[in-house]
This record gives sequence, structure tokens and C-alpha cells, in this order.
Amino acid sequence: MRSAEIKRKTNETEIKLRLELDGKGGSVIDSGCGFLDHMLTAFSKHAGFDIELTCRGDNQVDDHHSVEDIGIVLGQAFKEALGDMKGIGRYGSIILPMDEALILSAVDISGRPYLGYEIRIPTEKVGSFDSELVEEFWLGFVRNAGCTLHLRQLAGGNSHHIIEAVFKSAARSLKQAVSIDALNADELPSTKGVIG
Repeated sequence: MRSAEIKRKTNETEIKLRLELDGKGGSVIDSGCGFLDHMLTAFSKHAGFDIELTCRGDNQVDDHHSVEDIGIVLGQAFKEALGDMKGIGRYGSIILPMDEALILSAVDISGRPYLGYEIRIPTEKVGSFDSELVEEFWLGFVRNAGCTLHLRQLAGGNSHHIIEAVFKSAARSLKQAVSIDALNADELPSTKGVIG
């Protein structure tokens, strides 16, 4: 089973995360931020990844450090769980609708971190959650996972729907990208012979 367990402690956050790529989409999430819990639960379900996460952060300041650091740790766990990356599909993409919101995501597990982020969230907050933290989360993820991820909003007017569609769309694309190609299970999906 492709799995990883990461612990990270700073002066701002203390995080424990366990990731199982070949799971059933089960999750136990306690990020200290209710909206992020909701997003990560949806992400886990739609990716088919099992995630156990606890985070104790300086939420009395705001949620920034917790959200960014969880993205970092999830990216680290993702990279570790992939191991040698032999047999993975490498690429994944989807255009995912959620009511009026429509989000395109495309991923390349390339070893080269890049985030293409063209998401327009109309409100500054969803509940107490700062909308700008969505980009911070995915920046933390791609920089540590070593992948290229494009997120593009094709439609949407409701902030909650847009953000949730981003997490679900990214989940579905990552699910494709990590899936094992049975015909090439012992090969790296690269003409260079390396990923990166």
C-alpha cells in the first residue's frame, strides 16, 4: 500500500497526517478550521485517499498558518507515498461541475512544482474562512508534492461552491494521476527515465 505519515512542528502549527493513496476515501480530519475540514473531507472522498489529520495552530491569529502548513504536509505525504512512481498514470484532468460552479483541473506528477491558479472567489470570506487561503493551500501542496497543477474557473458565483468544486476537481485529477497503469506497472511514465 502506498502510504506516508508526516509529523511537522513549528512555532505556529503542530500537524500529524497519515495518507493512504490506495484507500476508500475515508477521513478523520481535525484541522482547527471547520471550513477546511469540510474541504479536506470532500477531497479525501473524491480522490479515494484515506486521510487522518490533526492540526493545532495559532488560530487565534487567523487560519493562515494552519491552512498553508497543512498544504505543505499533505504535499510531503503525497510525494512520499508515491515512492518510485513506477506505473502511475502521471496525468489527470477533469472539468467538474458543482451547481453553477464549473472548475477545470489538470495535474502532471512531473517533479516540477507549478501552480496555475485562475480562480475568482467573489467574497473575501466563507464564514470565518479567508478565501485567499485556497491559493495558499494549493501552493503549499504543489511545492512539496513536486507536481504541476492547473486550476481554472470556467463558471461560478457562489464562493462556497467554487472552493468546494476546486477541491473536488483537484481530487479527481490526482486520483487519475496516481492510478496504476497495469500494462506499464514497472515503468516510469517518462521518456527521460526519471521524473523531475
